[in-house]
Amino acid sequence: MSEPLAGGFFQAAFLETVGSTSDEARARAEAGAPEGTMVVAARQEQGRGRAGRRWSSPPGNLYASVVLRPDCAPAIAAQLSFVSAVALAEALVALAPGSLDIRLKWPNDVLADGRKVAGILLESALSGERVAWVVLGIGLNLVVHPADSRWPATNLDRLGLRVSPRAALDALAPALRARYEAWRTGGFESIREAWLARAFGLGETIEIALGEERLAGRFAGIDASGALALALPGNETRKIAAGEIQVPAAA
Repeated sequence: MSEPLAGGFFQAAFLETVGSTSDEARARAEAGAPEGTMVVAARQEQGRGRAGRRWSSPPGNLYASVVLRPDCAPAIAAQLSFVSAVALAEALVALAPGSLDIRLKWPNDVLADGRKVAGILLESALSGERVAWVVLGIGLNLVVHPADSRWPATNLDRLGLRVSPRAALDALAPALRARYEAWRTGGFESIREAWLARAFGLGETIEIALGEERLAGRFAGIDASGALALALPGNETRKIAAGEIQVPAAA
């Protein structure tokens, strides 16, 4: 049985334990589930993040995945990581107005006071040259966080904010609906501007990992596709579509 959220745009199924909310949402998408179908679990046994990395999923945090059907090209659908990051940042600000420094780390992490508090994972399937569905997975550290994450992590409780998974979901759902609808009707530019307003490291020297390659340069922004613009010595700017900002030396 599902429960409507955000004015009925989302239909959320609340489960106790799943292997992965994204796996469950993907199975429902493949079976024809409508846009807005959401899977929320108290615990995941096989949660995962980018590049297949394990996502620690003990009880107490928010684990949610939603089926979206944007009917667009795959390169456009990739912008949904920025859409969801902006919505998640706005939800956190609503939950803790003025008390946390919420930043967005390219391409798809949310930081609170410099430490990772949430991650976003997109998975999709094609129908011809268009996207048939996207599963947007979100993990938000509310009371626990992994001690061995590649970027220093934290949770809201450690930062002095006690939030239940349901309260976090109730803040996230309307923000995500609003940003998703704005993106579908108005394109990426308004999302891009909102993302840049909270971008971690913007205008500063950063280091990017591209597989085994490391590049250092000034974070000059993101372009209309979401690619990171890295200003290199000699007035060269390199556009990076996929990579990872490295842990700062002081962390």
